[in-house]
Amino acid sequence: MLSARPLAGLPEISPGDDLGALIAASLRDEPLDDLDVLVVAHKAVSKAEGRIRLLKGIEPSERAIELAARVDKDPRQVQVILEECEEVIRASQGVLICATRHGFVCANAGVDASNVPGEDSVVVLPLDPDRSARELRMRIGELTGASPAIVITDSFGRAWRVGQCDVAIGCAGIGPLEDWRGRSDAHGRELKATIIAVADELAAAADLARAKDLSQPVVLVRGAGRHVIADDGPGAQALIRPRRRDLFR
Repeated sequence: MLSARPLAGLPEISPGDDLGALIAASLRDEPLDDLDVLVVAHKAVSKAEGRIRLLKGIEPSERAIELAARVDKDPRQVQVILEECEEVIRASQGVLICATRHGFVCANAGVDASNVPGEDSVVVLPLDPDRSARELRMRIGELTGASPAIVITDSFGRAWRVGQCDVAIGCAGIGPLEDWRGRSDAHGRELKATIIAVADELAAAADLARAKDLSQPVVLVRGAGRHVIADDGPGAQALIRPRRRDLFR
């Protein structure tokens, strides 16, 4: 049985906070197991790492001003988006679809103003979410004696589908993909293309357990132990489709 429960008692995360210690403290009365998975919204990680940009004082470039007019956004926020992405793929219908430096293709390069204190601030993605996941796993291990898997998430839209879904942008201690190619289905037919995005599915399941209008950035998932691995693994980079095989660009 798979269970997902948001952790209570976490404060608003600020730059410089020891996120691992805060998570460990919230689990004081419930010992962790090495087969557990902690799913962490990236904003908690980004805030702890100081990945908050103040729009005051940002001078938008000519390109930022032009794009902002096309998508009806604050030119200063668009400037931050440009600084966080490697490529603007499309500017339409109030959104910039961008490829980030990490390789993610998402809206506004992950730059977001929701759940950020202050009216003139935005939060950006961690510089290296896989590294963040590894460090968080190690810190929690130091404090609790257990090494749960860590999945860091963000909400992405999906091509051809309405609505957002949480996906993994960083992970450690989890096999992010489960390759079923070469196995057989229930009728004995060989599977030729089935690769299960385990880390993304855990991210989506955890998101259903937390309320969007409450401060619940961490969800404890149990029952997914068969996907937890002893080492940190390849991280969420394994989930990124190489550009040569990207049918949407």
